[in-house]
Amino acid sequence: MKEQAEVRQLREGGYIVIDDEPCEIISISVSKPGKHGAAKARIDAIGIFDSQKRSIVEPVTAKIYIPMVERKRAQVLSVARDNAQLMDLSTFETFELPIPEDLKDKVEPGKEVIYIESLGKRKIERMA
Repeated sequence: MKEQAEVRQLREGGYIVIDDEPCEIISISVSKPGKHGAAKARIDAIGIFDSQKRSIVEPVTAKIYIPMVERKRAQVLSVARDNAQLMDLSTFETFELPIPEDLKDKVEPGKEVIYIESLGKRKIERMA
């Protein structure tokens, strides 16, 4: 899910959709309006799921999409190589997600993790 907002409403640390990928905003710089045009905003962001840096330049009055980013809790059911089988603690849905490098030694069956869900994608963020 995503909603629309004007570029002027965005803040650093917020989220934005660039190239159909949810991204976290790392910097926003706004230029002054010119003689014949509106002020422009340059937005630099990093993809939540792929960690790629993306930039866009838009007028401050332009409409842009903001992704709905949810943090949820899940219990680890099993660990197989680089993947963990998880069960969401509110919906009891089971699914598999890759384990991030920095959490490989910490993820064990029975423990809880916090994962991010946005635009149909999921990623383990940290231990609960």
